[in-house]
This record gives sequence, C-alpha cells and structure tokens, in this order.
Amino acid sequence: MTDTRIDGFLDGRLRISQPARGYRSGADAVMLAAACPAQPGQAVLELGCGAGVASLCLGWRVPGLAITGLERQADYADLARANAAANGVALTVLTGDLAAPPDALRGAMFDQVMMNPPYFLGGTPAPDAGRATARSEETPLAAWIDAGLRRLAPGGWLTVIQRADRLDGVMAALWGRAGAVTVLPVAARAGVPAGRVLVAARKGARSPLRLLAPLITHAAPRHDRDAEDLTPLAARVLRGGAPIDMGIAKVS
Repeated sequence: MTDTRIDGFLDGRLRISQPARGYRSGADAVMLAAACPAQPGQAVLELGCGAGVASLCLGWRVPGLAITGLERQADYADLARANAAANGVALTVLTGDLAAPPDALRGAMFDQVMMNPPYFLGGTPAPDAGRATARSEETPLAAWIDAGLRRLAPGGWLTVIQRADRLDGVMAALWGRAGAVTVLPVAARAGVPAGRVLVAARKGARSPLRLLAPLITHAAPRHDRDAEDLTPLAARVLRGGAPIDMGIAKVS
C-alpha cells in the first residue's frame, strides 16, 4: 500500500501510517485499547487489527505484553507490522481470516482478546475496497465473538466495541459462554443516546451483568464550532492514553 498518510494518536506519542483514502482507525480503536484490562506479562490477541492502532495503543500503555494481531487484508497487515516497528511496540501480525484462522493461531490461547468488528449490515459499500471490508459485515458478528472466545484461556477477558444498536447481537453470542459482562455506553454528548458500547466479558464466569454510567466524549451540549471539546475523561483516554475503568477489578 503506497498511498498512505501519518496520523498521530495519544497526542502524537504514536505516529501511525494509515491509508490515505481507505479505512482509517480513530477514537473507537483508542477506546477499545483503553478498555482492555491487560496486565504486564499477559498474551493479547486483537482480531481484525487493521493498521494496528488499538494494539499499538495498548502496547504503549501496558509494558511487557505479548500482542498478536490477526488481519485478513494483507496490505493492512503489512502496515501494522511497519507501524509496530516504527513506534517501537512489540506486535506480531498474522495475515488470515478469523473464520479459518492460520496455523499459528490454532491451539494458541490468550489472556485477553479484543475486537472492533465491522459495524454495518448491508447498505451501499464504500467505493474503496479496504474501507468496505473493514466497515461492512461479511463474517457474522456471532462468528467474531465465537472466534474470540475460542482463543481465550479460561477466565480470560473479551473486550468488544460495537454500535449500540448491535448490543443484542453481542449479548446473544456471549450467552452461556462468558459472564461478568460489563457494558459501558459511549455517547457523544450528555443527553444524547449512546452511539457505541464497550463490552467486557469473562470466559466461563457466571457473575451478573453490570451496566455502567455512560462515557460522555464531548463537553459542549451541541457541536457548533470546529474546536475540540473533549470531556476531561475523554481527553485522558484519547489524548493521554489512560485506561477506561470497566469495573473489572471489582468482579471476582
């Protein structure tokens, strides 16, 4: 992939090459990394890692992780490898489809799995093939969740970011296989319905579901000027690389 641009993440602490006209990760990938409860020394798998934004944000925040990314599109996988090297973050990137994982993943187990599955069902595909693949669901959401749970060690955590109107699909795929589910709605502004949800679930757990108060990303009541107005919490996460408290430390 030759037509790329450099995007800054975490206030420029990471400089990541992404397609100039294809799919580019943004705030959702940063929030996914912030919500993943990985601890130093653990093994982490990101399904659909794209150019590596979420994995690199996580690796920047938590030292000593063994992070593996799986990406179906070879040009994005190449970008992820180059971005990891350029930013000094250890990341192993495998090229392959989660529906038929490469041999290197078969039998491998991880303490953490995180994912940002495509959001959109049907509709008109984006003109750029890479963007269309990243945004439009071809592999069902349930298959993403199943693939993540299969790679998780017992007691490991699955972290997902998804559109709020697809929360039912996430919950249905987790039923009977993971518990201690924590749902964090993410809303652009106070009083506005959540557009995203962050979901954390522990493999094999039976603790009840917890619904957290929403994370509000913008402080102003409406968007009326082209200036950043992040809430203090959103700024700490998106600019400072701080973790998102999903309440997991409180779950036995």
